[in-house]
Amino acid sequence: MRRKLVAGNWKMHGALHQNSELLTRIVAEASGLLCEIAVCPPYPYLAQVRSLIQGVAVALGAQSVSEHPSGAFTGEVSGSMLAEFGCRYVLVGHSERRALFGETDTVVAAKFEAAQKAGLIPILCVGETLSERESGKTEFVVARQLSAVLDRLGVAAMSSAVVAYEPVWAIGTGVTASPSQAQEVHAAIRAQIAALGSGVAADLRILYGGSVKPQNAKELFGQSDIDGGLIGGAALVADDFLTICHAAN
Repeated sequence: MRRKLVAGNWKMHGALHQNSELLTRIVAEASGLLCEIAVCPPYPYLAQVRSLIQGVAVALGAQSVSEHPSGAFTGEVSGSMLAEFGCRYVLVGHSERRALFGETDTVVAAKFEAAQKAGLIPILCVGETLSERESGKTEFVVARQLSAVLDRLGVAAMSSAVVAYEPVWAIGTGVTASPSQAQEVHAAIRAQIAALGSGVAADLRILYGGSVKPQNAKELFGQSDIDGGLIGGAALVADDFLTICHAAN
């Protein structure tokens, strides 16, 4: 059985005292949860967060990674640097990186590869915009985003990865895909992987991201192909995040 994962994406939020207060609450309850928990703070807070979750059942993740191992790339952070700071996970291809920073499917696939070469587990984010959904292109867009990685690295690469389906129209908007809408896309993702490797598909964790809240988490996580969540705003509120984690149990 796939162990559920709840990963908090803090985006560009945080401060030393806020991080400490938030994690003190999360750490206090983490040991009693059956699901896996991860937090993805901004780069400057990796060291602080690592020290606060040391020896606790909370994994550390980063929000992005360079496709380059090293070199003259001012402002970039390599996979080996993240690994040295104790990161287990890294987000790759988040919709904000794609839309605001111009990361193409090709760049995302290269970042996915760089993450794995550094020993990190990439959380590959895929999802459609509102116009793409309204045009009936949801599964086409998601399949294209997945194929960029599969064509480059093969299906075996998904054995050491997580996929997060995040409909762009539901991120930070308060609008959530219905459980049946989310399940439909998650099932399509698993089927695409299964066509290349049934065993890999059976073990692959596919998270839902898109305005997951305490009120809807249990029903979303109850779907057969939804293996947890990639949580945005609610990850910054201890009570909300912990309620979502309990729903994943």
